[in-house]
Amino acid sequence: MDDALPPAPRPLPALWAHVHALTVLGEAGSYTAAARRLGLSKAAMSLRISELEAAAGVPLVRRTTRSVRLTEAGRRLADSSRPAFASIAEAFAGVHDLAGQPRGLLRLTAPVALARQQLLPRLPRFLQQYPEVRVELDLSDRLAALAPEGFDLALRHTTHPPETHVAWALCPTETLLVASPGYLAAHGAPQHPRDLARHRCLYYLRESEAPGWSFEPVDGDERVTVGIAGPLAANNSEALREAALADLGIALLPDFSAQAALRSGRLVPVLTGWRPAGVFGSHLWAIRPRTAQVPRPVQLLVTFLQAEFRAGFRGEAPAG
Repeated sequence: MDDALPPAPRPLPALWAHVHALTVLGEAGSYTAAARRLGLSKAAMSLRISELEAAAGVPLVRRTTRSVRLTEAGRRLADSSRPAFASIAEAFAGVHDLAGQPRGLLRLTAPVALARQQLLPRLPRFLQQYPEVRVELDLSDRLAALAPEGFDLALRHTTHPPETHVAWALCPTETLLVASPGYLAAHGAPQHPRDLARHRCLYYLRESEAPGWSFEPVDGDERVTVGIAGPLAANNSEALREAALADLGIALLPDFSAQAALRSGRLVPVLTGWRPAGVFGSHLWAIRPRTAQVPRPVQLLVTFLQAEFRAGFRGEAPAG
């Protein structure tokens, strides 16, 4: 009786999708996240990696109960293959754009407060204008790594966008010191930044930093830094605004969070002769990984946002 023949190896071109899955797995760091990016089930994702390992003859992935990491062989294969797959994606996007009606998936990440207050009221108009474009919106104050996590575009409130990315300025922003009329009536208004040491302050929570605010005079460049304390620290400007509206203290807010309450008089500016320094960024930016070609939906969304934010945050509230 003849010995059974070993199964014939899969032709190498049949494994291209498996190699691409490995590159995505290396970026995403988990089978669940990689499968979601590729539109696969977790089982299908695992099967592709297993088949690729069988064809390669060496382990490509190191699995533990808590993480997934590429082996040295897996990392070398993924790093060598990633530029080719990126080039294919760009070439396909260029051909896809010739189809006429813009279409496709656009993955966007933005800070929670900014997205809730400023982006979400505007985004429906863009989607109505381009019905074949789909947007996946990640609301997070965590600074995501755009290319590794598969994001096409990010909104960032910063002064210096990363030089490794393409950045479009959308509008200037300001940092405002505000309080409710009720708080000021009960505790008085500070006349100098140093007076804040005696006030209840509502401040943005930052790891490994002692609470403190810095100010510069509007008509000068002297910087004054004062230590602060208060009943609430939070990593979200909406939370600080609501606390200020409840008469809990003086808050330092980005203008997009303060604008509506300032217009209604529920909050008022404090220390108007001084400019807060080094707290929030000076501009709102749209940022994307640097590639040879920008997909058409990304170009269209950036153009739309540039027009929407042209007047900054001092104008009327966006239409809902």
